[in-house]
Amino acid sequence: MMTTTVAGSLPKPAWLAEPEKLWAPWRLQDEALVEGQQDAALAWIKLQEDAGIDIVSDGEQFRKHFVHGFLEHIDGIDWQRMTTMGIRDDRYDAQVPTVTTAVSRKKSVHGEGAKFCRKHTAKQLKFTLPGPMTICDTIADAHYGSRPEMAMAFAALLNEEALELEALGVDVIQFDEPAFNAFMDQVPIWGVDTLHRAIQGLSCKTAVHICYGYGIQENIDWKEGLGDEWRQYEEFFPALNDSKLDQVSLECADSKVPMSVLGLLKDKEVLVGAINVASETIETPEKVAATLRAAMEYVDPERIIACTNCGMAPLPRIVAEGKLKALGAGASLLRKELGGS
Repeated sequence: MMTTTVAGSLPKPAWLAEPEKLWAPWRLQDEALVEGQQDAALAWIKLQEDAGIDIVSDGEQFRKHFVHGFLEHIDGIDWQRMTTMGIRDDRYDAQVPTVTTAVSRKKSVHGEGAKFCRKHTAKQLKFTLPGPMTICDTIADAHYGSRPEMAMAFAALLNEEALELEALGVDVIQFDEPAFNAFMDQVPIWGVDTLHRAIQGLSCKTAVHICYGYGIQENIDWKEGLGDEWRQYEEFFPALNDSKLDQVSLECADSKVPMSVLGLLKDKEVLVGAINVASETIETPEKVAATLRAAMEYVDPERIIACTNCGMAPLPRIVAEGKLKALGAGASLLRKELGGS
């Protein structure tokens, strides 16, 4: 009861990439880069274990970007043909690579990293992948002509990757879909269907992470105009509850998302974000427990997994370590309160 995990990224060591910066370029190359990524993943696995995190991850130490870390290994994408595109329903513009032919995956993208992590922990292992809708909101299309069609093509490649990760011993595979918050009306129409294609044939736990966006000023500015209550999840949580996915991850710590929306996920395990990743203030275990306790008004405790709101890559390493310890200790407090161990 009340197991713990992280939503995604953890800070990269200063010798691997520039710290406290999203998507910083690598400071190593070739074999030295692989060794550095492994060392960083190993360090974070140990730190998660020491903090009492039950379902550990590599902290995305093997990739620079949560989406492009997968896409850079996919054929059919022209990385020299950069297109200016509106991201998250034109919230901001970015220069992105362009799909010019049918996409394909010639080999495993994250298999070696997952294999390394599986070898070095006896804990449950989680791996994150970008969701199909978010991929299509992060790359330009000059081939498919339809975002749902392109999303389904990427979902097939994600499924190939996910099946290989499961075979390597990954226990939980999470798909990151922050774009669900930008295209809420499309989630029930084709967003969930593409996730179903991505998880086809999997026996391990499957999760979807959604959030309002962190670490980018345009997301911060957008959130300031959303009012005192963020109820957007109500539009597509019924579709997620009816989906084949096992878990839904969202932000609850210092969030304007009303806890009542969790009641729409009555058939899912809920990864309750109890760590604020937009603040360098380290939560107390008591505050973490209070967030989880508030969620229990709408979610049975046996369905709650204590989590972070989102990834922690932009935070100082010492802050991220402190937040991990607070997460583990806060969940432990609540387990004892509920009579567990």
